[in-house]
Amino acid sequence: MGFMMGHAGMAAIAVRRLRSTGAPATAPPFDPLPRPRLRAVRADERPPPAPEEFRNVLGHFASGVTVITAPGMEGQPPAGFACQSFSSLSLDPPLVVFMVARTSTTWPRIARAGVFCANILGSGQGSLCRGFAVRSSQTADKFTDVPYEGAPVTGSPRIANVPAWVDCTIHTVHTAGDHLIVVGRVEALGVDDSAAGAGPLLFHRGAFGTFDGFGPSGD
Repeated sequence: MGFMMGHAGMAAIAVRRLRSTGAPATAPPFDPLPRPRLRAVRADERPPPAPEEFRNVLGHFASGVTVITAPGMEGQPPAGFACQSFSSLSLDPPLVVFMVARTSTTWPRIARAGVFCANILGSGQGSLCRGFAVRSSQTADKFTDVPYEGAPVTGSPRIANVPAWVDCTIHTVHTAGDHLIVVGRVEALGVDDSAAGAGPLLFHRGAFGTFDGFGPSGD
């Protein structure tokens, strides 16, 4: 899985150990990673922007929305969480990337599985996204009443009626402040033309929106 640092590296070692020896059915679940220590600011150093200002300014950047899923392990239900910080990364090899908070209770379950599927949501799937945006316990099942099937390579849940999906194995994980950067190697992907025609689900300044079509670029 490449070189990792800090808690991410420790988690990767544990995942490799479980895979090589076979995890017992009674293995305890992983706990979410702790928040990183705050960096002290020197007297001659400009303090960083306040979190509220950071969120407000970056909220002006519109993004698509995905649900990152992984198969359940050791009798647990599948894992999944809503994620807007998803992007393509490389064509050769084919890589994608998403970011997840170190305090996420869902990420350790995805790390243990070692695979994931990025379900790219479409217009009208805001309520589906909200269902996956809530924090949950290790045994909570966010997939109740959500139809899905296993992605073709990893078996991660491929949610029905999403415009597109990307089936991946975890390639590398990097620490970055209070988040982890997860790079996935693409094993399979596809598009549902009937769902894609409705357009994407967008997130902007704390609210969902839709894309009405191409207009003047302003150039």
